[in-house]
Amino acid sequence: MKRKTKSRGAAVTLAGLLSLTLLLSACGSSGNGASGGSGNASTAGSGASGQSESPLELSIMAILLTPTAPADDNKIKQAIEKAVNAKMKINWVSGNNYTDKLNVALASGDIPDLTYIDDPFSSVFRNAVSQGAFWDLTPYIKDYPNLSSKISETAWNLTKMADGKNYGVPRPRPSEADPFFIIRKDWLDKLGLQVPTTTDELYNVMKAFAEKDPDGNGKNDTIPLTAYINPSDMGPLGQVEQSFTGVNGKWKLQDGKLVYSALLPETRQALEYLAKAYKEKLIPEDVASMKLTQSKDLFDSGKAGIIVDKAGTMSDHYNTLKTVDPNFKQTDFYPVTSINGYNPKGAGFAGMMAIPKSVPEDKMKRILKMMDTWMNEDVFDIQQYGFEGTDYKVENGQKVIDTDQLQKDGGPSFNQIVYVADPYASSTKVYFPAEVNDLYKKIQDDRAKSSVADISIGLYSATAVQELPEIDKKVQDMKTKIILGREPITAWDSFVNDLKNDPNMAKMSEEMTAAYEQRSAGQ
Repeated sequence: MKRKTKSRGAAVTLAGLLSLTLLLSACGSSGNGASGGSGNASTAGSGASGQSESPLELSIMAILLTPTAPADDNKIKQAIEKAVNAKMKINWVSGNNYTDKLNVALASGDIPDLTYIDDPFSSVFRNAVSQGAFWDLTPYIKDYPNLSSKISETAWNLTKMADGKNYGVPRPRPSEADPFFIIRKDWLDKLGLQVPTTTDELYNVMKAFAEKDPDGNGKNDTIPLTAYINPSDMGPLGQVEQSFTGVNGKWKLQDGKLVYSALLPETRQALEYLAKAYKEKLIPEDVASMKLTQSKDLFDSGKAGIIVDKAGTMSDHYNTLKTVDPNFKQTDFYPVTSINGYNPKGAGFAGMMAIPKSVPEDKMKRILKMMDTWMNEDVFDIQQYGFEGTDYKVENGQKVIDTDQLQKDGGPSFNQIVYVADPYASSTKVYFPAEVNDLYKKIQDDRAKSSVADISIGLYSATAVQELPEIDKKVQDMKTKIILGREPITAWDSFVNDLKNDPNMAKMSEEMTAAYEQRSAGQ
């Protein structure tokens, strides 16, 4: 299985890259190594700094997402070690029981020098931080250019603890272009419609998709918006609700207080909107029981005109849609920029790497320097491409990667320690045609002007931990009943009134607001 690459945006064989992507545990392959470094030890070593120092010796606890861990004498590991001037003793722990093993380490105090924290806001890690078990890295990060610039500000902000400080280095992921409405542009063009920008325009598009035979088969058999509802959240329909409220998540900062979004009048408006859409068959009749795979299948069968997804997943749908409609073009899979000026921003991280206070300050700084150097393009290339002649060969100036061999050599596993996320990875892929990447990149840039992150990530409320899961389920149950027409909108009014009078809800709001203010004050 092979993949070709030449430079950022160069063509790559689809099957090979998809196989490799499964092991990256990321939202797409970074284009960072596509130009420049050869990925061999001598090239990487020549760019490393501090070679006059003795190698940094450190222990690492990392998550393993493959069946077999790289051996200690793994050649890719050795090349990285040479490049960053370190000797790493890595304890690879299976993702199946990583949290349990991590909690044991945290409880015992026997914490490796660099440790992957899968949930930065778990009670166990919070307690460890409050007891002074981990370094506050906030004052140091500015001294490391890659850590400062190649990890988004969103990720740094949303991994701050209650005191507004960072106790780990976020494992970066793209923060822009989270799942949002993707629309069949060919259907819009056939019906003379524009890409919607408001909820009213979206409704008119859905209405036309239902009634005006956009697929041209002469039958009234199309579903405008394919979606499903989860037991405790709205699933893809949440993007409709959030387009009304402007809230990504369950809490909105309003007049200096965090307010549970179900209590907002805009949520009521969204439910009326969705109830009408359901009654007029603009969303699936079995939306309350439909599963993710069924929703995807409905779109891939050519029967739905809108799906909530990432632009970068276009290839997951394209080949199937092409068999249904031979005239379907890749640019017909069209991302909506915003609705009512809203679109969601991602958190920009997947866990983080933390350094315990048992590590002396000088060594802590060397670990940060190691990670910063590791993020250099020539060093990061080592795990992305491996070795010429073994993991890849060069044909016509392009790297052709044997992804099976690279997996055997353990390259992708090292992404679980240090990773460089392509900021456009949720939108573009090196194997997309240039015109598709250009379009999706432009739309992502436009989305970045209005995207909204979930500001409640990481905020702690003891009452919310205890009470909110059950409240969320009750809220979603009532929302579903309203949408399906099993309860009138007045039932929602009564339900919300009871929530407003619930002392636990008031206490949650107070605690969440206090946590937000404390974190903001520490920035």
